[in-house]
This record gives sequence, structure tokens and C-alpha cells, in this order.
Amino acid sequence: MNKISLLLAAAVALVAASPASAKIEQYQDYDVSDAIWEMTTVRIDSGQFETYLEGLRSTWVGANEVAKRLGHIEDYAIYSNMAPAGGSFDLILLIKVPSTAMSGPSKARYDEFMAAYGRANIDAGNETVIKLYNEIREIQGTYLLREVTFR
Repeated sequence: MNKISLLLAAAVALVAASPASAKIEQYQDYDVSDAIWEMTTVRIDSGQFETYLEGLRSTWVGANEVAKRLGHIEDYAIYSNMAPAGGSFDLILLIKVPSTAMSGPSKARYDEFMAAYGRANIDAGNETVIKLYNEIREIQGTYLLREVTFR
């Protein structure tokens, strides 16, 4: 191989190995939502799936229904993993908060939620978590996500 061929080969290798520079820009080519999705992945002990769902219906769903009615959250959902591998999550719990501002602490929202949901429901939910959930499930992770949309 002559020197020119070696230099050309080196130049091609260098270009191929260099990271591509971004050709898109936020707000020009894509937007990131102000809304935040809180995603929690949960692994459930074998044979306890329905037990856990029953508990969620009486605690997590009830609290989220109140928060949604009050406008504190935009939506919530439960997704089941249809192809779990060993040790992976069984459920994803999602809560959509309408904006960054709504994700922070607020005494007014707290008081409004407590008046609507009640201390008795909070205490019953905490008891369910301690006596049931902690025995049959493992929270694997909680993530805060924003949707990216292209223009």
C-alpha cells in the first residue's frame, strides 16, 4: 500500500470513528413535554399477581382517582409485562403529572387532596403497604420521563 492509500484509509477510518454531530435542535426540530410521567416498575412474587392488583385497586387507584378529579394529575395507568424474563418487572405503574410546576410540593394541593381522600384512607393504604405489598412485591425502579415529539 502506498502512502496516499494509507492516508486515505486513515482519513476514512477517522471520519467513521468520529461521533456524528447533531443536526437537530430542541424547540426547532423537537419539543420536550412539560408533563412528567412517573413510571414505577414492580416485580410480583409468583402466584400473587391478582392479590397485588386487588390491593392496588383499593389503594393506589383510589388515591389516583381523587388526584385526577382534583386536577393534581392528568392520568394514571397500570401495564402488565406480557413477556417477563427471569427477574424482570411484572407491572408498570404510570402517573402523568400535567406540568413541572404540578410535580413539586404544595401545601394547598396536599390539603385539598387530604380533604377529598381522607386520613382514614391514607392510614388504611399505609397498613396495606406494610402488611401486604412489602411481602409480595419488589419495587425495581422509579423513573421520571418526558415525552419527546418531533415537529
